[in-house]
Amino acid sequence: MVVKFDIQNLNAWFGSKHVLKNINMKIEENTVTAIMGPSGCGKTTFLRCLNRMHELTPGARVSGKVIFNGVDIYDKSVDPVMVRRKIGMVFQKPNPFPMMSIYDNVAIGLKLSGVRDKRVLDAAVKRSLELANLWDEVKDELHKSGASLSGGQQQRLCIARALAVEPEVLLMDEPCSALDPISTAKIEELIRKLAEDYTIIIVTHNVQQAARVSDFTAFLYFGELIEYGPTRQVFENPQNELTERYITGKFG
Repeated sequence: MVVKFDIQNLNAWFGSKHVLKNINMKIEENTVTAIMGPSGCGKTTFLRCLNRMHELTPGARVSGKVIFNGVDIYDKSVDPVMVRRKIGMVFQKPNPFPMMSIYDNVAIGLKLSGVRDKRVLDAAVKRSLELANLWDEVKDELHKSGASLSGGQQQRLCIARALAVEPEVLLMDEPCSALDPISTAKIEELIRKLAEDYTIIIVTHNVQQAARVSDFTAFLYFGELIEYGPTRQVFENPQNELTERYITGKFG
């Protein structure tokens, strides 16, 4: 077991509102971890704390430690831009840059990092689109706008964009909530495949999706970590009554 994240006493606030309360958990490398819980329980905030995006919100603050590859990302010596390069994020609503081509949507992160060699960019775009299971669908249309794709294709384009800068972790905030069942199935299949090479943490409001795609599941409720463990154990033998009530649909 290689620990990718060691989260210690993580707390987060929006102004005076305490939204995450003393979260402690370890996340293993090359696994899929699902974060589930009712709306407003802190799932997205937790995700944004893992790559220092939470602090970009005015009035937001964090305490505790998020140790990534043995280094606390909140240490004063750590550059948050480098953190976000290693820990990519895919958002709830597909957000390709509409004025950019499919090619440039994928290449933008590398270009911003100073890569100018077209051969390097071409290879990275092809590799990333292949990883996102999108290459065969768009290889003859790379000049078209990213916004011209279907919703499911746009989400896979956003995944390709995140992969192009070669992160180690992908954070996914309800990546299927705006998609139809067929597109959702493609994204879920992709998540399982990507876990061979990446560590993936997915926030989902869909209990069945958490059961389908994840190796480990965490249940958050009002900012507290109620239960965390192997997905099969959490679903078949929950240790907390709240968890059992949530996964059986008694509240949500």
